[in-house]
Amino acid sequence: MPRTGRPRAFNRDEAVLAAMFLFWEHGFESTSLAQLRAAMGHISAASFYAAFESKEALFRETVERYKATYGQVMESFHDQRLAPKAAIEQGLRRSARMQTEGSHPLGCLVVLSGISCSPENQHIQEMLAKEREKNRDGIKDCIERAVANGELPDTVDVPMLVTLFNTFLLGISTQARDGIPFKQIDAAITQLMSIWDALSRKNG
Repeated sequence: MPRTGRPRAFNRDEAVLAAMFLFWEHGFESTSLAQLRAAMGHISAASFYAAFESKEALFRETVERYKATYGQVMESFHDQRLAPKAAIEQGLRRSARMQTEGSHPLGCLVVLSGISCSPENQHIQEMLAKEREKNRDGIKDCIERAVANGELPDTVDVPMLVTLFNTFLLGISTQARDGIPFKQIDAAITQLMSIWDALSRKNG
């Protein structure tokens, strides 16, 4: 009887990356345990639960992995060493480039993976909403800094501007999934930032 090779050792980092791509592409609810186990090297259900405890625990781990890797493109929103306008513009452009790259699923995992959930998974939606709120808060901080340092007039409608930039940021995901190329989104960001320039000139 021919000898079979030794089974490939389980690599947790590779498994989490594979799971992250599945959740990113299909969403939390639509990604099945069978898909996850297959992507992880066809591991058994027992091995899966021993390593990750549950599908939800694995999903939470993949969100953390995403934030520490691909999601870093939006860290400029929280970087007070950058000028406010540069911080927002850099975050938008880097996010658009990342979300339109073909080396991974298109769009943003935090936006797309829990956009719609059944009532029993409402807490997944709420968890992702809190993650998105962090970016919104970063944009708000940038705008408030610009008002405080005189870059923008103190009469500016801060909540409106926050909503404007954050809505554009969230919308990049659907544009990327619809096949809109980075060049086109990038040009739209240039036009969007002209609103900042117009407000700044009013303050001059």
